Amino acid sequence: MTENTGPLAGIRVVEMGQLIAGPFCGQLLGDMGAEIIKVEPPAANGKAGGDPMRVWGRGDFPLWWEVVARNKKSVSADLRNPEAQALVRKLIATADILIENFRPGTLEKWGMSPAALHAENPGLIIVRVSGYGQTGPYSDRAGFGGIGEAMGGWRAIVGDPDRPASRMGVSIGDSLAATYGCMGALAALRHRDQTGEGQVVDSSLYEAVLQVMESLVPEYAASGYVRDRSGSILPGIAPSNVYPTRDGEYLIGANQDTVFGRLCTAMGRPELAKDPRYVDHISRGRNQTELDNLIADWTRTLTIDEVEALMIEHGVPAGKLYRPQDMIDDPHFQAREALIDVPSERWGSVKMQNVFPKLSKTPGGVRRAAPATVGQDNDQVYGDVLGMSGDEVAALTARGVI
Repeated sequence: MTENTGPLAGIRVVEMGQLIAGPFCGQLLGDMGAEIIKVEPPAANGKAGGDPMRVWGRGDFPLWWEVVARNKKSVSADLRNPEAQALVRKLIATADILIENFRPGTLEKWGMSPAALHAENPGLIIVRVSGYGQTGPYSDRAGFGGIGEAMGGWRAIVGDPDRPASRMGVSIGDSLAATYGCMGALAALRHRDQTGEGQVVDSSLYEAVLQVMESLVPEYAASGYVRDRSGSILPGIAPSNVYPTRDGEYLIGANQDTVFGRLCTAMGRPELAKDPRYVDHISRGRNQTELDNLIADWTRTLTIDEVEALMIEHGVPAGKLYRPQDMIDDPHFQAREALIDVPSERWGSVKMQNVFPKLSKTPGGVRRAAPATVGQDNDQVYGDVLGMSGDEVAALTARGVI
């Protein structure tokens, strides 16, 4: 375990969520130094127990867990058991933040409503991540990230216009809701520092997606314009696209007037910057397809490395489409330690993304690997935090409470 230099050192978080939205919020807080105590279901009735994320991944390589559960301790508790509920309530009473992403009403069913928890711990911040939020006519519906992406407007505009809506290759709805939940928790900590009061942070999947949809709704409300799927471009933003080369594809973004002029010089066609069809942002947008074809005719005569050298020389924002090996080999990734190797009991070492963002005075870090087994920290947490004896912990384990 490495030294904890993060700004949230001393903050205790109880994480009762599972899969992605709740646990990613816990990962973010843990990366910044918070103590994360993750509550997982124990093995029972022949089932392994634990967060399903423990086995999510590609075939024999369920490595997602190693990232989302880093910096966390694992305790087990059967939250359907009243004795376990009482135990976890005692643990929550010692915490600064509680994270949960169950269907609304579940905490209440377990006797852990915000009112009940605040009666025992008035300064507690409760982060509740759900599909539709804690209120409203849809609040009791089951919701997953993809549903939030659809309702928030994301899915309808992703993909090619002549094909069904596509999805992003990662669970962006879950990650956004978790990130906004984390931001809300930090804002609530600020309020608590000033007043001593805890509160509830209500982060829904669909509203988290809605937050990043730019002017989608205002455009429609003001003019009736409905964005549609547009493939690899943003309509009217040109040139900004992925272009073919002799050995692959390359992204160029030169939609600003001065940058477009530099691209034209790099292409050996400086006159294009003064061509009425391309002279300004509006003109380039009107002639977007024609301009993209013109640039593609040029890039396909060169290799990726040749195009990149010209883009760097002329100060044009551009870049390769990175795959994992490109990231591992890239000197910029290496210089900034964007990827790190984390020791793992199961895998030996796991290469993964480092903590982000980077803080100059109180940097976060990966202090410990993801817990290898469900409840591996039962003795330490239930013993040191709740003052239970080893015999008491053993008895609870034997009865299937933890």
